[in-house]
Amino acid sequence: MRKRSRLAPITATCCALLASAACTINPVTGERQLALISAEDEVAIGSGQYLPSQQMQGGEYRRDPALSQYVRDVGSRLAAVSDRALPYEFVIINSSVPNAWALPGGKIAVNRGLLVELGSEAELAAVIGHEIVHAAARHGAQAMQRGMLLQGAVLIASAATRDRDYSGLAVGAAGLGAQLINMRHGREAELEADVYGMRYMSRAGYDPRAAVELQQTFVRLSQNRDDRGWLAGLFASHPPSAERVDANRATAQTLPAAGTLGRDAYARATASLRRDLPGYEALDRASEALAAGDPELARREATSAAELLRDEAQAEALLGDIEMAANRPGRALGHYDQALSLNDRFFYYQLAKGHAHLAFEQIGAAETAYRASLALLPTADAYLGLGRIAERRGDRNTAIQEYSRAAESEGAAGAEARRALVRLDLPENPERYLALASTLDSGGLLVVRIENRTEFEVGSIQLVVGYIEGDRARLARRLLEGTLAPGATRTHATSLGPFAPGTGYEVSIERAEVIERQ
Repeated sequence: MRKRSRLAPITATCCALLASAACTINPVTGERQLALISAEDEVAIGSGQYLPSQQMQGGEYRRDPALSQYVRDVGSRLAAVSDRALPYEFVIINSSVPNAWALPGGKIAVNRGLLVELGSEAELAAVIGHEIVHAAARHGAQAMQRGMLLQGAVLIASAATRDRDYSGLAVGAAGLGAQLINMRHGREAELEADVYGMRYMSRAGYDPRAAVELQQTFVRLSQNRDDRGWLAGLFASHPPSAERVDANRATAQTLPAAGTLGRDAYARATASLRRDLPGYEALDRASEALAAGDPELARREATSAAELLRDEAQAEALLGDIEMAANRPGRALGHYDQALSLNDRFFYYQLAKGHAHLAFEQIGAAETAYRASLALLPTADAYLGLGRIAERRGDRNTAIQEYSRAAESEGAAGAEARRALVRLDLPENPERYLALASTLDSGGLLVVRIENRTEFEVGSIQLVVGYIEGDRARLARRLLEGTLAPGATRTHATSLGPFAPGTGYEVSIERAEVIERQ
């Protein structure tokens, strides 16, 4: 079976945008640049991808609404002095990975894992100002125009980070957001975002020298800290360097030294988050232990995290994951329900609940949970679950539709969906997957050559041969012995015939089966 490219829907979206090219003035730099993507489309892309992108990175941090408002206030203060009016929005992501990102159109996120590494409001302003420039100067849109997304040059972050990244689960249009938030900007764009971000800081009343201190800290951490969370987060998408430190220092000398640092204000705003840090660290250790196949350590750490982080949905969900790994879906459901009672706006809790219900053969409840999860983020795992439900109900056509959606993913769920598609469809439509050629040997006997174009072993291949004998039409069937390995080609002598030269005959594959070995 031919795999569907996960970039196909992205390609269609981006190609549609290329229809309205124009030359515009960059509102930040004042330089003329080609605009293949209009300002309206740019805003629409960011708006459409903002919520799915939050879901892929861990969902919105909701534990401390006052801190979220504080970040929004700092962001709004900087947005007010930016060179481009956009519908800016600012959110904290509930992820320990130190990162920040901006989508086209001014949709900006900062991870809680980065907030605990900063020392002042001015440093936060340096981070947000930098991201505002990426949006205002159209860096994301320019990357799309250069064909980075279409050619697959932007890679989705690995899930093997200190905190879970769900980018690899997303299918359909959400794949565009997955690539945008994980793109690595070029050297020129990073330096440009530093320079103008510091200017925004100064205009907003912050001390721009904090941006120098911030880059110095990042360089030191990147050199001395063996932490995959940093490498997969901010350092991957915004790599620090001595060059950037020197450039920021030179920029700071051109700006007024006056301005606030806001160390005390930042300490007060992040006090609750810092108190919670041991709990989140325990949660990260639990997640790592579960992934490493150590459920007992995972349980101890997750239980400790749940005690330290009262009312944190992530801790309850991880306890549910541990129970599912132990094949106790009933206990897992209790944890997932508790997670949803604390936060019903994160897709994973619904997705995991669907898996638990399906393990219990609670088909209706599983379908409801999967569809609730898809409303928040379209994932291959949810479509795969719906395909399994449809198959169990005997609804082959719906199962094929759901599996086809899941098959867009290159992950484990996509591979399983492709296997399910072949299993369902190949018996009735074998010639979609098996290439057939025929000839006659020197004695006039029919010889067929069959190529298995799937990634699965195929057996029980039955041929149908139609031919004319005298003045009558005849049909003959032959069940071919043996199986055909994935990608293999085999020649079979059928013993049908002998056919006289010029005799008309037609050969087709009537049925076949996928061989699934444990």
